Amino acid sequence: MTTQTITATASGTWNLGDLTVNRIGFGTMRLPQYGAAFAPDAVPRDREQAIRVLRRAVELGVNHLDTAAFYFSSLRSANELINSALAPYSDDLVIVTKVGPARGRSGDWEAHARTPEELRGQVEENLRQLGRDHLDVVNLRILGTDSIAERFGALADLREAGLIRHLGLSNIRPHHLAEAQAIAPVVCVQNMYGLGAAPEQEEVLRLCGEQGIAFVPFYAIAGKGRETGAVASEEGGVQAVADRHGVSAAQVRLAWTLHRGQHVLAIPGTGDLDHLAQNVAAGALRLSEEDLAALSPSE
Repeated sequence: MTTQTITATASGTWNLGDLTVNRIGFGTMRLPQYGAAFAPDAVPRDREQAIRVLRRAVELGVNHLDTAAFYFSSLRSANELINSALAPYSDDLVIVTKVGPARGRSGDWEAHARTPEELRGQVEENLRQLGRDHLDVVNLRILGTDSIAERFGALADLREAGLIRHLGLSNIRPHHLAEAQAIAPVVCVQNMYGLGAAPEQEEVLRLCGEQGIAFVPFYAIAGKGRETGAVASEEGGVQAVADRHGVSAAQVRLAWTLHRGQHVLAIPGTGDLDHLAQNVAAGALRLSEEDLAALSPSE
C-alpha cells in the first residue's frame, strides 16, 4: 500500500459534539522526547524535528490532536510545540487535552487534581501554553473506581463559563460514563484499547457506540505492551495479515481498531515523519472478513 498520497480523510470522519474530525488523529505524548514518555532521563527531542512532524501531520489531513500540559520533558512541552508549529490555528483543527494527572517541574508525578480550584488551574495552564481563549475538548483522566461527580461537575462549570467547548473522559469504567452523562454531555472516551482488549474495555466501546460518543483508544498499536510495544506472542497473526496487504504490523493494528466501529478514532503518536505517513495511511486500509477473523479468532 502506497503511503505518499494517502491523507487522514481516507479514514472517514466523526463528530466530537459540533466539531468534525478525521478518524485518524495524532497523539503528542511521544513528541517532547525520544523513547518512552515520562522517563526521568528522557532525552528531549530535537525541537525543529518535532515541529516538522506536527506541520506534516496537518498537511496530511490530521485535524485532531491529543495533548496535555503534563506531556513534557526537561526542555520540551507538547503544548508549546503545538503552539509554535501551528498557531494561528486553522478553524478545522481540534485540540483535545486532558486534566487530572499532575507533574512537578522536575517531572515527578504528584497527586491528581481533585478540587475545582486545582482543575481550573490545569485548564488555565493548558490555555496559556496553547495560546487559546478556550479549549476544544477537555478529558477528565482518572485513576480507580471512585465517583467522578465532583470533578466532572467542576469541568462542566468551566464549560458553562466558556473556557471549555466539550467534555470527555479518560481511563474510565462503564459506571463512570453514566455518572458523567447525568451531569453534562460526554463527546469522547479515551481508554486503553487494542487487539486483545479486556471484556470491560469492549463494554465501554459498545456503550460509546450506542450513545454516539467517540471512543478514542490509546496504546492502539502497543496494546498490552504499552510503552514497551506490542507483545511478541501476539504478532504472528498480525504479521500474516500485514504481509497479505504489504503493510506493517502497526498499520494492521490501527486498521483493526478503526474497524471496531465508525465511532472509533485513533491517535497514534510518533516523532518520525515516515512513521507518521504510515500511521495516517492505515486509515485507508480495509480489512477483509478473513483478516478480521484471523485477528480476532474468538469472535
